[in-house]
Amino acid sequence: MFDHNSTDNFERNHLAMNVQSHIADITTPTGVMRTYIHRPTNEAPSEKKYPAILFYSEIFQQTGPIERAAKIMASHGYAVLVPEVFHELNPIGTVLGYDDAGRDKGNADKAAKDVQGYDTDNGAMIAFVKQQAWYNGNIGAMGFCIGGHLAFRAALQPDIKGTACFYATDLHTQIIPNKTGQHSMDRLSDIRGEMLMVWGKQDSHISTAGRMEVYKKMTDTNLTFTWHEFNAQHAFMRDEGERYDPQTAMLGYQLALNLFSRTLSQ
Repeated sequence: MFDHNSTDNFERNHLAMNVQSHIADITTPTGVMRTYIHRPTNEAPSEKKYPAILFYSEIFQQTGPIERAAKIMASHGYAVLVPEVFHELNPIGTVLGYDDAGRDKGNADKAAKDVQGYDTDNGAMIAFVKQQAWYNGNIGAMGFCIGGHLAFRAALQPDIKGTACFYATDLHTQIIPNKTGQHSMDRLSDIRGEMLMVWGKQDSHISTAGRMEVYKKMTDTNLTFTWHEFNAQHAFMRDEGERYDPQTAMLGYQLALNLFSRTLSQ
């Protein structure tokens, strides 16, 4: 069960701060979007301000691995918001299983939600963040799998200063419904912040040709980005299952933290 006001004391030696968690139900044009917020526990009496990271999940929404990943980032001094990416299509609080049924439902949701719905979700989250006492004025985005694509999509928003995309699916396909000229690759010129692109070379969901197509378009648009390919499979950041690669995952977190320390520090 998710505790609305839990405080987690992580014993791992790479974590810097304790983390508190709570829930916000954010109103969007397509309905209420439950959003899980993880941020450092304040030890001082006064409220300290933090940069915000919009953190996008896989198709399964906020599972245990996604929650833990968000808390790792939060423990380094960020307020991390994890939205339910398919909130229009599921009851509030839905978490899909890492099984065939969960995968089928998540993929069906991905094919059903129009890409413009993610844009209005992003706008609603950014507006919410700007109203919070803990927000310091800097905001970035991060995500895994479809969440990597949704983080990329968030980068179209002018407020996003840095974006970390891990094995972003469907940047090179037309699976996510979109109107003419609204595919993420059609709007690269809208991106203002720095991009971090991380891939697994053994990822069966994203072909080498697909990755190279994305690389060429980002390069041709003269975006500011770094590009990293590891000998790893899809979902190598997920700390459950046989594809999890702990050493490479740690490198992934370090790359993301490096990006955000530079882009969200002012």
